[in-house]
Amino acid sequence: MTVHSQGATTSAPQDAPQKSAGRPKGHSPAAGPRPAPPRGGGKQLPSGWLPYLLVLPAVASMALLLLYPLIKNVILSFQDINKIEFIQRKYPFGGLANYTQLLGDSNFWTVVVRSFAFTFANVVLIMVIGSLIGILLNRLGKWMRLVLSMALVMAWAMPIVASVQVFYWLFDEQFGVMNWVMRTLGFSGYEQHNWFETGLSTLTIVTLLVVWGSIPFVALNMYAGLTTVGAELYEAARMDGANGWQTFWKVVFPNLKPFFLVTTFLEVIWVFKAFTQVYAMNKGGPDRASEILPVFAYVEGQSQFHYGLAAAISVLTILILLVVMSFYFRLILKQEEEQ
Repeated sequence: MTVHSQGATTSAPQDAPQKSAGRPKGHSPAAGPRPAPPRGGGKQLPSGWLPYLLVLPAVASMALLLLYPLIKNVILSFQDINKIEFIQRKYPFGGLANYTQLLGDSNFWTVVVRSFAFTFANVVLIMVIGSLIGILLNRLGKWMRLVLSMALVMAWAMPIVASVQVFYWLFDEQFGVMNWVMRTLGFSGYEQHNWFETGLSTLTIVTLLVVWGSIPFVALNMYAGLTTVGAELYEAARMDGANGWQTFWKVVFPNLKPFFLVTTFLEVIWVFKAFTQVYAMNKGGPDRASEILPVFAYVEGQSQFHYGLAAAISVLTILILLVVMSFYFRLILKQEEEQ
């Protein structure tokens, strides 16, 4: 076949030998250009090191901001440092005296039990109410879903100290809304009722605050997880005669089991270390009756000037949390193996 271009006639079979004749011997057409040698004659960095170099700044920052204070705190927990030693800058080594004192103190174990009860109540309420609101989001129409989602995001984005102040005003002894509501409903004795009179009532109000601030995270993640469940599964359950409760346990829960495990794991950590809500509401009072472990450590260190003892409390808090979380790690690893 010939191609005519500007009056010249060429033949494809005749061109091929001419082009190949101009190539040097021993050069393969598919070989491509050879890579240029590195500039300056330096050696190239092994490719296996690149990921470690990219992660190195983050690891160094975490070691500086987290690991170093943790090591210093562990060292401090073995020292007998009170107010006088702190002023004189003396750091006597006390061995296991701080840990022995704590483990033999009934007040410490009371705070431990209170912390577990507080965490359990909050996590159960957060997961149940958050999951129900997530299911509601999945069933609402477009505009109502948008309104509810915006309300959840605004509650979630509210600063903790500001939300504590709002709840404190709601339960104020003289001008609180809750006293007015109780009087309106016909209950007596709420003219100037003190909602922070006992540690139990104080922790109940803190529980309402923590649950209110944590529900949006669970609800929005629950809604996102429900969007991944195929409509054909709901249709099959409906054809089998399953009601809403059976559909949840047979269809939704098995498909979203990783979500429930991971979310519960995160909520346990966040609630167990809920320092700001408890301390800002009533500073662990009255008479230290609403303290949980983080607040107990802070009061011992900053108010009682028992710095070594406070460090020991924080170390024991970390160890207790690690032991509790080990069970969740087992469940998560087992779930991954099953998948």
